[in-house]
Amino acid sequence: MEQNSSNFIKNIIIEDLESGKHKEIITRFPPEPNGYLHIGHAKSIVINFGLADDFNGKTHLRFDDTNPLKEDQEYVDSIKNDVAWLGYEWDDLRFASDYFEEMYDRAVLLIKRGKAYVDDLSQEEIREYRGTLTEPGKESPYRNRSVEENLDLFERMRNGEFENGSKVLRAKIDMASPNINMRDPVIYRISHASHHNTGDKWCIYPMYSFAHPLEDAIEDVTHSICTTEFEDQRPLYNWVIEECEMESKPQQIEFGRLNITNTVMSKRKLKQLVDEGFVDGWDDPRMPTISGLRRKGFTPGAIREFVKATGISKGSGAVDEAMLEYFVREDLKLTAPRTMGVLNPLKVVITNYPEDQVEMLDAEINPENEEMGIRQIPFSREIYIEQDDFMEDPPSKYFRLFPGNEVRLKHAYFIKCNDVIKDENGKVIEIHCTYDPETKSGTGFTGRKVKGTLHWVDAKHAIPAEFRLYEPLILDSELEAEAMDDSEKTFLDFVNPNSLEIVQGFIEPNMKDVKGQDKFQFFRHGYFNVDPKHSTAEKHVFNRIVSLKSSFKL
Repeated sequence: MEQNSSNFIKNIIIEDLESGKHKEIITRFPPEPNGYLHIGHAKSIVINFGLADDFNGKTHLRFDDTNPLKEDQEYVDSIKNDVAWLGYEWDDLRFASDYFEEMYDRAVLLIKRGKAYVDDLSQEEIREYRGTLTEPGKESPYRNRSVEENLDLFERMRNGEFENGSKVLRAKIDMASPNINMRDPVIYRISHASHHNTGDKWCIYPMYSFAHPLEDAIEDVTHSICTTEFEDQRPLYNWVIEECEMESKPQQIEFGRLNITNTVMSKRKLKQLVDEGFVDGWDDPRMPTISGLRRKGFTPGAIREFVKATGISKGSGAVDEAMLEYFVREDLKLTAPRTMGVLNPLKVVITNYPEDQVEMLDAEINPENEEMGIRQIPFSREIYIEQDDFMEDPPSKYFRLFPGNEVRLKHAYFIKCNDVIKDENGKVIEIHCTYDPETKSGTGFTGRKVKGTLHWVDAKHAIPAEFRLYEPLILDSELEAEAMDDSEKTFLDFVNPNSLEIVQGFIEPNMKDVKGQDKFQFFRHGYFNVDPKHSTAEKHVFNRIVSLKSSFKL
């Protein structure tokens, strides 16, 4: 197998297999069940599952459930659903909590080896003692407790004799280390809280930085792939594996995380948007969560191809959201049926069309995919067009409908505006037109040409529908997630108050039986998805996935 210079992780795996270091590749996707997955997690999913698939290896889905105060079964269920929806199957389903007993035993081993101690300093004092990036820390006064005292205190911590925050177990490494993560990090804390998986069995819980390397080693993970914010913790990762005398020696490898413009990726911030009512839950179509993208109408194939196109590197620059939208269009253009919907209707009366006549017009379901066949559209005396497609006093080079002008109705006839009906406030509420029966689409009429083509819906048979139009939830396209974390402004200052517009319009009658997650391309408006949460048989709700055009070039 040839090396791929654009994927340094794959090159490492190739070398490990060729050297005989590993006979089988095992990766893992290890989310903490404290929120819903977002598009950034999709990159980790695609990388971990994809690499294992490339080398006929295995991938574990493992929940790093070491903090019962923030975790919930709801999140576990949603994560499993999202991974499966993206098209991946895990070889084993694991929980960090499955290994709590072994983690405790390994912590005891550290104490016996003089590599860990129970500390009575408060969280604030530990932070003060840790030092800074330029100044070494200082040792805790409890650092030199005897092995026997530490073993006794740690057992009593487990037995629930102490209050939350009164004691912690710390690794004994080096308070003068230039890597602040190695300055006697906390590896166990007291938390009298019920756990979603273990109930009330435990009142002490391992810290992520201690638990994670142990989990990898227990599961014989060969390559522990994570984002670059964990690079500084790699020495601690290796220290835990060595000092806890783990037989398996996983290798941690870091890649640059995925950031997207106009998007915030922090689960804490996303939870704040949900809790404070800025959005309609974790699956709001404006959210970058996998469930939000799914509800909006994004496809798993588009997300996978987008992630692959961003590549794997150490860098973490922001990707233009237009790139993700490009892959959605590419995925839908051959599969989404074409149809017509009027979002802001204006009634048109065709005065010379027979009052009781209805004719059925033929239209291709998808001109780019002839195998999808033909649909039929009713046409009669009264139709709806878009309000924006008519102007009483238009500017120059306006080619849509205005008094005296002629346009083509998509799949139908030429019509010419003759009269305008207004309400008492002078607002146009109806226009009267005449049609030319010789200009029917498909007949080969060549007598004259018009420059404008309008979409429409037959008024007699139209089905009411709600259309939800989305703009970015975060306004500043230059503000990346990492920069936002360090900004003096709160990210809520960048929330777009106009990120959702809801309009009431009409759709073709052949769409009366649409179901949640059905996708369509509405002529001139873009791709839309039937909202699975709010759409019913009585009320059709469509979320706009993406517009039709984009300036993005791959």
